[in-house]
Amino acid sequence: MKKIFTACLLFPVLLFAQSNLGHGIQITLKPFQDTKIYLATNYGNNKVFADSCILNQNSEGIFKSNVKLTPGIYFIVSPRMSILFDFLVDDKQHFKIVADTQDLKKISFTGSKDNELFQSYSKNVNDLFVQLNAIEQDYKVAKTAKDSTKLKEAYIIKDKEIKQKRKAFIQENPNALMSFLLNTMEIPETPSIPIVNGKADSLYPFRYVKEHYWDHVLFNDNRLLRTPFFEKKLDDYFNNFVARDPDSIINEVQYMLTVAKTGKEIYPFLLFKFTNKYISPEFMGQDKVFVHLYQNFFAKGDTVLLNEDSKKSIRERAFSLMANQLGLPAPILVLNDTDEKRFALHNLKATYTLIAFWDPTCSHCKIEIPKLDSMYKAAWMNKDIQVIAVNINNKEKTAWKNFIKENKLNKWINAYQTDEDLNREIKEGKPTTIRQLYDVYKTPTFYLLDKDKKIVAKNLSIEQFNDFIQSTLKK
Repeated sequence: MKKIFTACLLFPVLLFAQSNLGHGIQITLKPFQDTKIYLATNYGNNKVFADSCILNQNSEGIFKSNVKLTPGIYFIVSPRMSILFDFLVDDKQHFKIVADTQDLKKISFTGSKDNELFQSYSKNVNDLFVQLNAIEQDYKVAKTAKDSTKLKEAYIIKDKEIKQKRKAFIQENPNALMSFLLNTMEIPETPSIPIVNGKADSLYPFRYVKEHYWDHVLFNDNRLLRTPFFEKKLDDYFNNFVARDPDSIINEVQYMLTVAKTGKEIYPFLLFKFTNKYISPEFMGQDKVFVHLYQNFFAKGDTVLLNEDSKKSIRERAFSLMANQLGLPAPILVLNDTDEKRFALHNLKATYTLIAFWDPTCSHCKIEIPKLDSMYKAAWMNKDIQVIAVNINNKEKTAWKNFIKENKLNKWINAYQTDEDLNREIKEGKPTTIRQLYDVYKTPTFYLLDKDKKIVAKNLSIEQFNDFIQSTLKK
């Protein structure tokens, strides 16, 4: 038995009722008596509760409500929060289940054709999967090449039989919920490499699978969330078939969200999933996807599902990222150095400019800034690369200057923004500070600019910046 679980997201899990037609699922579940059991379902990769009921002395109870459940796969959960078995809930949501935990292979359904089909199909296919697994285990311990070849052929035949069973079921029951589930989980078979004009088209198998990956799947279908495989399939698609550059990702999420708009559950699920993923992305530059989401969805009114704190969090994060996207000119910086000489970032001439925003009270900065200095002296100092280290904590000017002196950080520009400049910007009504313009929500924060002061890299490690610089200079 599996333990029920949930996962935490930046935005809350939201469940919706489809209508006021209601559901009434009667259940007899021996040997439980005078105790509460639960009805649960999937919400993407998570499992969430949908209803509960009290079993009487005869082990009888009913999951009942005046709202209808979203069709999909559901679970019966024990009083100890373990999943006992799963079943299907389709549009007809008044039926009866009889089960005994001593023999969960013998569960009966009355008034649910979809569950009868589900049981029949599962029994036939599960038997085939047992046979397939046995062949696979024998293959692993095969002692001769002849045995390996024979078992491989047997595996292919058995796998083909399973696929034929699946295809036949869908053809015979095109409107069954089980057919919807089978179509959703289906991954296209990879075709062989064709020969075109005498040359092998090695990319064709990849293109074919990608083009047919979502056949039979409509992104506005709320039932997708009530399966354990849709979100995994979605994740696999982005990991294996979508390039990591932000524009490729934006094309995909824009299409999915546009189609999903009419899905009351699936639309906010996808919007928040993509927002969670790209608000603090794994790869440099992908925060552009989050900015796109904000500008094309949240800023256009898709915030009704958010509380005020979440709205504020998304808005502020988007504003912090808009001005510092890769390829954009770096925001204007007018600073003072340690001798109180005033200078402007865009007036400095250099092939590359690396800006380090740091805080002299930050323990991590005390490690990274000297490391940056070592890298600069060893590899960058004679290559027309300018480093500007910006103190973002004006209250610690003495500690800042002492740290510069103690670590001999005198080969680059050490700078800060004066309180007068900051107050003047605020008085002039400028909407953002340096922290916001450069998205300095952690320290240290690094940016690399080209000769035109356009942002070419950010938020990398010092070693990664060095690799980037060295490879670019070689070109």
